[in-house]
Amino acid sequence: MGETQLLNQHSEDYPVQAPTWVDRLPSSIRPYFYLTRIDNPAGTLLLFYPCAWSVTMACYAVRAPVATAWNYLGFFLIASQVFHAAGCVIDDMWDKNIDAATARTRRRPLAAGDISRFQAFLSLVPQMALGIWMFMQLNEFSTNFGLSSLILVVVYPAMKRVITYPQIVLAICFNWGALLGASSIAGTIDWRVFFPLYIGAGCWTFEYDTLCALTDKDDDIKNGINSATIIFGDWVRHILFGFSFVACSLVTYAGILNEHGPLFFIGVGLGALHLVRLLSTIDIKHMESLEASLLNNAWFGFWIWAGAMADYVVSMQ
Repeated sequence: MGETQLLNQHSEDYPVQAPTWVDRLPSSIRPYFYLTRIDNPAGTLLLFYPCAWSVTMACYAVRAPVATAWNYLGFFLIASQVFHAAGCVIDDMWDKNIDAATARTRRRPLAAGDISRFQAFLSLVPQMALGIWMFMQLNEFSTNFGLSSLILVVVYPAMKRVITYPQIVLAICFNWGALLGASSIAGTIDWRVFFPLYIGAGCWTFEYDTLCALTDKDDDIKNGINSATIIFGDWVRHILFGFSFVACSLVTYAGILNEHGPLFFIGVGLGALHLVRLLSTIDIKHMESLEASLLNNAWFGFWIWAGAMADYVVSMQ
């Protein structure tokens, strides 16, 4: 079945996207903003929170001033927006044809033909330049460590064509900040603490990416795309509960090793309750619910960070 047939078959199955603030921009630049997903904060927040956990936990460990934590949190929030935008451009350049044959993504600027791959590439250059410049503002170890993640940003989209579980590569890439945040504060990484945090964040990424990918399951089957959702079948909810349990356990373990107080673990508990509620109540057959799950998942990241930050601030009194 050709791409046009696939597109037409699903054109009425997916809800029309609601207008956003981007629609008020001039039509000549509007596709470039949509290309970066800047209208949807979910991806930026999911990228940011592991950075925020790491920065806050490292500041707690070295007794850095609270102002230092806020400065680095602001830095990583901006960096998360920059690199998430760049990653979306790279992903769409790889997946232009697949996106055009998938209901959820067919309206993306490249898939819809609003801009060309070359135009997308030209928009990517300043974004990558800004991101590299931001890495270079960190200490030498962190600059080199941050730059080493860029190869993963570039190759991740190709993994969907090679391996059955591309979420693993996304998890490795998307949670680099769980390590980079610590090194930016301390100049090195305490692997004993932050590697469990990194793996826990990766399990969380596997959960939320797989949950959102359920929207594309039928299209993935038709397009021959590797997908964990196909393999998991009716067990997908149970398996995602398992990944969530491991994520919470490893973040808790990292908190114990970092000698955090009760407020940190209250934050983890609130995050865990949020995931339980989300996975228990979400309608995995409903496309809008699945798409909204990304932003809902970000609350897990928030509660962990809030607990870590509260514990850190109280410890500095």
